[in-house]
Amino acid sequence: MTTKDATKPVTAAFRRESLRIPIDDILPLRVVTPAVKASRKYTQIAASISEVGIVEPPIVAPDRTTKGKYLLLDGHLRLAILRDHGATDVVCLVSTDDEAFTYNKRISRIAIVQEHKMIVKAIERGVSEQRIAKALDVDVPFLRAKIRLLKGICPEVADLLKDKHISMNAMSFLRRMAPLRQIEAAELMVAMNKFTANYAQSLLAATPRNQLVEPDKPKRIKGLSEKQIGLMQRESANLDRQFKLIEKSYGADHLDLVLVNGYVAKLLGNAKVVRFLAQHYAEILVEFQKLVDAKTAAT
Repeated sequence: MTTKDATKPVTAAFRRESLRIPIDDILPLRVVTPAVKASRKYTQIAASISEVGIVEPPIVAPDRTTKGKYLLLDGHLRLAILRDHGATDVVCLVSTDDEAFTYNKRISRIAIVQEHKMIVKAIERGVSEQRIAKALDVDVPFLRAKIRLLKGICPEVADLLKDKHISMNAMSFLRRMAPLRQIEAAELMVAMNKFTANYAQSLLAATPRNQLVEPDKPKRIKGLSEKQIGLMQRESANLDRQFKLIEKSYGADHLDLVLVNGYVAKLLGNAKVVRFLAQHYAEILVEFQKLVDAKTAAT
């Protein structure tokens, strides 16, 4: 790095001051559909806003084509909720350019292990279970299940899954395995990028009894007989061997897919490109958004 480069000032990504903007002057880059409004995520965010208000301000950028208007870069659900509740304006962070950076895709949304730690910390600081449950739009018994999330989970597994979006049911299946098998199962989940309860249940079914927390207790898996469980154990061992054989080629193929998807995501991260596609090639824009959204949902 030259001396000139070292002394060159860094351009701020946002204006120093936030700005209160009329909601009607904010132009979303995508539509919040009725299906999205009916989703669990939407209702949880709505409950949180109702209980504690906006924690993370929406991010906007000035619309260079229309004075006084702003492009919404991040916060589509929050803005839709405020609009539905009759709000007329909102405090926003203002980006210094109009690159639709798709912030929601660039940051790591809170994973279940991180949520567990935040809930525990909040309780330690004196926040009541009832208030936390109301903010998360869950009942108190379910909140207590979140608090007990890591009970019976070894620290290595908690670390492996700390930033993964794994279900609570999946964690319950891991809890029935001995620590070494827990680690092995968690590593398989990470390698396959599969964190569903069904996959965790299949790993439990393929686990030999001597690798369970209660090896003497009959291993009952809903819908499977003892004979089927034994067959799954043998097939699992065979699949493990095959997986190791194809791991190298899978990595290269997956990298290609990630690069392609990243390129499409970068295209959709440009507000000018999005506007052009929306005006002239709406069908292509819809397919591009499906591709990027599908990748986001899987990560």
